[in-house]
Amino acid sequence: MPAPKTKRRSSLRTLLANRTLLLMCLPAIAFFLIFSYLPMPGLYLAFIQYNYTAGIFKSPFVWWDNFRFLVMTGDLWRLTFNTIAYNVMFILLGNALQITVAIFLNELRSKWFKKVSQSLMFLPYFISFVLIGLIAYNILSYDYGLLNGFLKMIGADPVKTYSNPHLWPFIIVITYLWQSTGYGSIVYFAAVMGLDSEIVEAAEIDGANAIQRIRYIILPWLKPTFIILLLFSLGGVLRGNFGLFYNLVGANNSSLYATTDIIETYVFRSLMTNFNFSMGSAVSLYQSVFGFFVVLSANWLVKRVSPDNSLF
Repeated sequence: MPAPKTKRRSSLRTLLANRTLLLMCLPAIAFFLIFSYLPMPGLYLAFIQYNYTAGIFKSPFVWWDNFRFLVMTGDLWRLTFNTIAYNVMFILLGNALQITVAIFLNELRSKWFKKVSQSLMFLPYFISFVLIGLIAYNILSYDYGLLNGFLKMIGADPVKTYSNPHLWPFIIVITYLWQSTGYGSIVYFAAVMGLDSEIVEAAEIDGANAIQRIRYIILPWLKPTFIILLLFSLGGVLRGNFGLFYNLVGANNSSLYATTDIIETYVFRSLMTNFNFSMGSAVSLYQSVFGFFVVLSANWLVKRVSPDNSLF
């Protein structure tokens, strides 16, 4: 067994040999340290009834009362279902559309048309959520919206979009797909471009048409990329897109809570409207623990089915 000094020297030599890579990783390490690890002591708020006068450490310790209250009111189940349902739709439909777009771009023969198509599809990703919310309001507003203006023009009844909770799952999912599909297809398109062209050419010589090449060559080639991105996405399956929901729906439209209220908007409302820091921390802790076990479970399942594609 090597001596401890020898081990330390070997580790030091490894660090020095990879110092450039380590320096490149420093911003990411600092980011997670500052925004993920340093705030962890604040989880103590989830187990107290925070009192502004007494402060954090002198507020009464209530153990699981905050979690029990969330369960008894039904808020926890509604928030969990909405957040998971939206994220599952985002993941499944998003990846399906991104793979489709990447394959279509790969099949295009005109380089000029391919570049123009990529630019047009990437553009929505760089539009801020505030502007997206403004566009949606100008289309869906009951009094001044473009949609209701058209309906009135043809003699139809206007639609009260901002008081009808059943319409918003479709609106939110369509808006998300419109914004993210082009940008998300980059990873799949890069993976397709990494495919050995000789394999595709050999398939063409053997008489394979475009559908057969996609089914038997390109899709199996994209499988590892899809699994890795799926595992990463499942880690945030209980972490909603606050910017999208807040700017499209708002955090205080109670008539839409049934289908649009997610964990992030509930936490925001608890902190900024109700000033209930303990309840917001309890929901955030539940969200983190749930996501942690989802990642472990998904990775275990992938490891059983396809060990080479698991994260660890």
